[in-house]
Amino acid sequence: MNHNEIGIKAMQEKRFEDAAKAFTEAIEVNPEEAIGYINFGNLLASMDDNERAERFFQKALTIDEEAATAYYGLANLYYNSERFEEAAKLYERSIRAGIEGADAYFMLGKSFEAAGDTKLALPYLQRAAELAPDDIQIRLSFAILMCSLEMFEQAEKELRHIIDVDWNNADAHYNLGVLFAVSTENIKDAQYHLQQAYTLQPEFDQARYIYDMLEQKKGN
Repeated sequence: MNHNEIGIKAMQEKRFEDAAKAFTEAIEVNPEEAIGYINFGNLLASMDDNERAERFFQKALTIDEEAATAYYGLANLYYNSERFEEAAKLYERSIRAGIEGADAYFMLGKSFEAAGDTKLALPYLQRAAELAPDDIQIRLSFAILMCSLEMFEQAEKELRHIIDVDWNNADAHYNLGVLFAVSTENIKDAQYHLQQAYTLQPEFDQARYIYDMLEQKKGN
């Protein structure tokens, strides 16, 4: 294994000092290759040393301005620091630079959503769901976003699918219950799914609260 491979293995095993040593050696051997700086940035980010991590990602980008994983790592730093607009630009740049998989589209959508631009978030969460159809968290986030945009028919279909494959998903039951409560007169099904939510997750107080509100509505 080369120094970067040794460092990645050490990082996965949480041997952070060994990882740092290996990545330092990778940079010393190949100071004009971006990968060593990216790996060191990822290590520092995993240790919450965000200031130093940022410098390593930026150094990688001065060496290779098409280093997709450097843009992605830097975007994660900004997202976790609630710098959502900056994060969105960097996730978008990582996609243009060729990063693969659903995660960048998902995080780009979440960045727009967190910045308050839910309509702009929608196509990216949809794309993430298309790329990772078995990822329940991505599909749940997509469904919740559709609910917030009052796309109730499409959201219901998505939430029912999630429940079909993951019956014990309290969040899916909760959101389907709320969907019925706000978009239909179907109180019975709304209460059914809300009850499932707080039965599966007893600390789900919001599900119980809305259930009780609907119970009072039935009595009036």
